[in-house]
Amino acid sequence: MATEVQSGDLNSANSSRLEVSIDGLTLSPDSEGEQEQAETSAGQPAGQSAGNPELSGDGEEGEPASSGSIERKWGFSLVELYGLALRFFKEKDGKAFHPTYEDKLRLVALHKQVLQGPYNPDASPEVGFFDVLGNDRRKEWASLGNMEKDEAMLEFVNLLNKCCSLFAPFVTSHKIEKEEQERKRREEEEQRRREEEERERLRQEEERRRHEEEERLRREEEERRQVEEERFRIEQQKQQIMAALNAQTAVQFQQYAAQQYPDSPEQQLILIRQLQEQHYQQYMQQLYQVQLAQQQAALQKQQEDAIVLSTLEASEVSAPSAGEEAPTLNGQAESTTDSLEREPDLEPADQVTENGPTDSPPVIAAPSMWTRPQIKDFKEKIRQDVDSVITVGRGEVVTVRVPTHEEGSYLFWEFATDYYDVGFGVFFEWTDSTNASVSVHVSESSDEGEDEEGEELYPN
Repeated sequence: MATEVQSGDLNSANSSRLEVSIDGLTLSPDSEGEQEQAETSAGQPAGQSAGNPELSGDGEEGEPASSGSIERKWGFSLVELYGLALRFFKEKDGKAFHPTYEDKLRLVALHKQVLQGPYNPDASPEVGFFDVLGNDRRKEWASLGNMEKDEAMLEFVNLLNKCCSLFAPFVTSHKIEKEEQERKRREEEEQRRREEEERERLRQEEERRRHEEEERLRREEEERRQVEEERFRIEQQKQQIMAALNAQTAVQFQQYAAQQYPDSPEQQLILIRQLQEQHYQQYMQQLYQVQLAQQQAALQKQQEDAIVLSTLEASEVSAPSAGEEAPTLNGQAESTTDSLEREPDLEPADQVTENGPTDSPPVIAAPSMWTRPQIKDFKEKIRQDVDSVITVGRGEVVTVRVPTHEEGSYLFWEFATDYYDVGFGVFFEWTDSTNASVSVHVSESSDEGEDEEGEELYPN
């Protein structure tokens, strides 16, 4: 605290200008009549001040003060508004406005009340005898009593607003600046929020694309693995089948290849591989045909069973009731259901009428085919019986007729050839023959052979 007194004779009517600096606030009373003002201030009772308005929230007398009303009117909280008021007072005092001596004392006292609380004589230093302003300042501070800090800040703002009409525009400009800053802050926050949302969206999109790519690669890898496993399984199955077939035909193919290329082992190997591949393809084709025939037979049986079942259901619906007399045949009653159930069990021989067989052909079971594991054993066994070996020349057709038994239902036909160049066929002749012996007939084929070298046939 600094105090500077510049004065002439104390008894003189004219006195010079006196300036006192109190806590950064400069009090500049008027040069004329300042002694009278000091005496007047000293003569006022404690707790009263010249020009002291009542506290109010909006600067008008008689209205109660509240933080909400202050903030609604000024746009700032009480603490922020007091800071603006103190800043305005320090910057504009003596420039933009000139408060009275009493108003300055009041403003300084309110400022001390906000900073240090109520006046305490024990904590304050002594004031000199000639320090008139110091005494006035202490009296004004003491007059505030136990005024609360918020009340002191509110009265400081109201008094400053009353003293200077420029304070309200000053606060308004800062309010506009604050609102503009708040608007910019909200815009920046909104921009950051949008940018963050966009980054999050891009991250999620990238994550989704990454997951989709990983899933696609996983599916492709799984499909490739399944295709590879299936290919390996088929190849392994093919090798197993070819190994079994090659074990049966190794000797025959080797002999045939040796006859075709006696001086070229490489050509023999190539021919053997070709024959083995052809043999495998023929075997698979026959196997497929057998499976297809079995599936067709199973499907046909299902259809026939469905027809029989529907016929039985229709017969049960149309059967006579218990009170009606059932029709008789040769004096015996027979239900329609029983006759229908017995009809599918009739053998072909039972379908012969008194006039002979019917025009429909007899029922023939589907043929089946198999091969022996070791065809060499079969051929060696057949060679022991000379009558079982037939030599077929090129361009010849040999017909072997074998009688069948009247009550037989199956025919077993077993044959083999050395070089797999003889065609075989089984035909059925529906004739009544009394000849019970096996006959062999040799005839010329329509195709001309290139040489007369024969081929051994081993029927059984």
